[in-house]
Amino acid sequence: MAERKMRFLFALRQQGLTDMRVLSAMERIDRGAFVRGIFAARAYEDTPLPIPCGQTISQPSVVALMTQALQIGPRDTVLEVGTGSGYQAAILACLGRRVYTVDRHRDLVRAAVQRFEALGLSNIVAIAADGSRGLPDQAPFDRILVTAAAEDPPGPLLSQLKIGGIMIVPVGQSDTVQSLIRVTRSETGFDYEELRPVRFVPLVEGMATD
Repeated sequence: MAERKMRFLFALRQQGLTDMRVLSAMERIDRGAFVRGIFAARAYEDTPLPIPCGQTISQPSVVALMTQALQIGPRDTVLEVGTGSGYQAAILACLGRRVYTVDRHRDLVRAAVQRFEALGLSNIVAIAADGSRGLPDQAPFDRILVTAAAEDPPGPLLSQLKIGGIMIVPVGQSDTVQSLIRVTRSETGFDYEELRPVRFVPLVEGMATD
């Protein structure tokens, strides 16, 4: 197990992870705690894996590079849209002051909360809600991370980003052609930077029926 984790961290460096704070967070948060059942043996592979509710836990190198691109400071409040297994939120919690994470699947939120508690991560607030609308009552946010692909950066989320804030979001009209976009809000508007091709599940409005 220890050797697999060492190879896992080495592979992240090979993929371009240079931020030592992010690397330390990836080392602290054991992906194995978020992968259950028949896929548990593959927890340290650099690949996305299925989780309940038809969702996935993202590829670790993509988690690392998205987190690095977010440039989280220790006093930042972060919104994550798409809790999933909770793995990405746990990484974010090691870097910022507070993390709000939202998912439309109540079962995923409940399971993620149990994992956060087991890991002693007390600075995460997990909420079952329509993530495409963000959390206006808690806005504005220093950083926003969207872990599902939208056709365009969602307007409600852009409006909840602080001046000087950064949002990372996959954008694309199909599940095969998507780009990871970094949006930076300035006094005069939004600046967009294309980072890399990615592949995410679609961002769906409304609550799931599970």
